[in-house]
Formats: sequence, structure tokens, C-alpha cells
Amino acid sequence: MNKKTDERRKQERKTLVAYTQVFDLYGGNLLGYLGDLTVSGAMIISEKAMKPDTDITLAIEMPELPDIKVVRMSMTARVVWCQQDLSPQYFNIGFEFKEVKDEHKKLIETIIQNYQFRRDVPIYPQRGPVVK
Repeated sequence: MNKKTDERRKQERKTLVAYTQVFDLYGGNLLGYLGDLTVSGAMIISEKAMKPDTDITLAIEMPELPDIKVVRMSMTARVVWCQQDLSPQYFNIGFEFKEVKDEHKKLIETIIQNYQFRRDVPIYPQRGPVVK
């Protein structure tokens, strides 16, 4: 990702620990897996590259969430960027959601809250002196 993209991003992306599948809603094929997510966009890890400025309707399979019965969320999105992953057989694809309805926002926030990778450093209890 380049500096220009970083400067435009308004929300920090949250890396997810759930392997959430993402499909092309109308093509029916698996695009890849959700890598990170905000209420305005997502990054998908895919085996195939996608051309920037491509519009697509994403179908995101919902991970198991407390009190939520929805199994799939569909949203129109635009490919903003595509670059090869550190593993050369994969591509990271950045999408910007074109319209985020209130119900989408609530689902996305719930996914982030339940499945984001926690980068917080744990607080370990103090240890006594080492006995030799």
C-alpha cells in the first residue's frame, strides 16, 4: 500500500482472526478470504488478482456471532488496489464499500468486536526474584 492510500484512509483497519469467505454475489465464485475490515472497506486475500476500479457486489459469509442470525451480507464495492501478498501465490485486494447501510454498519462493527486480532500486550503478574 502506498503513502497516498494511507493518508486517505479515515479508519484504522482491523485484522480478523476468523476465516470468512467472500464471494462474487452474481458470479458465484469464491474471491478469497476477509483479511481486514472497517465500516468503509475491506481487504481480501485471494488467489487471483483484480483490476483496480472494478465494481463488484461482494457476498461476505458471516462468521458465527452472538444474537445475529444473518448468514451472508452483500455490499457493492470498488477495487481500490491490488498487490501481491508476501506469499507469492496470493494477492491482497483493497475494496471500498460504495454504500454502507445502517444494518451493514452494525454487522461490521459486531464482526470487528468479536473477531479482530488483539494486538494488546498482555499484563503479566510481577514475579519474585529468581532463586539460583
